Amino acid sequence: MNTTIAKFGFPETLICDYEHWCVLLRPAQATLGALVLAHKGEETAFGDIPPAAFAELGRVTADIEASLSAFQPYQRINYLMLMMVDPHVHFHVLPRYDRTQEFGGVDFEDKGWPAVPNLAGAVTPDPELRDRLVNALKTNWRTPGGR
Repeated sequence: MNTTIAKFGFPETLICDYEHWCVLLRPAQATLGALVLAHKGEETAFGDIPPAAFAELGRVTADIEASLSAFQPYQRINYLMLMMVDPHVHFHVLPRYDRTQEFGGVDFEDKGWPAVPNLAGAVTPDPELRDRLVNALKTNWRTPGGR
């Protein structure tokens, strides 16, 4: 695993592991169920990842969308490839909601709806709530384990 994956809480935040990618719970929940889709390699440019990783990306994004929809139906989904602070290839995956969502007694408001996501308004769950979110997402994951 690269340093970007470690920064996003691996292994505690791991939801699903694929051959070339892993899906993690985003520690700062800008919206309920926000994820990080991270390439496992050392590449820092999207165009440099191997062809097999591009091929697998279709399956992974289909799993993400089906699983997030099963967990908490969303109105839209945004994939943000920012890579300004964390250099390795990764996306921030944000399910978008037109109203506040609740999980574990905590409200998660999509403060940017219906426009650009507001990453600064994120909820950072405590370890117990984080683990509950990870487990709930794993339970709803379309391809358990990924491989």
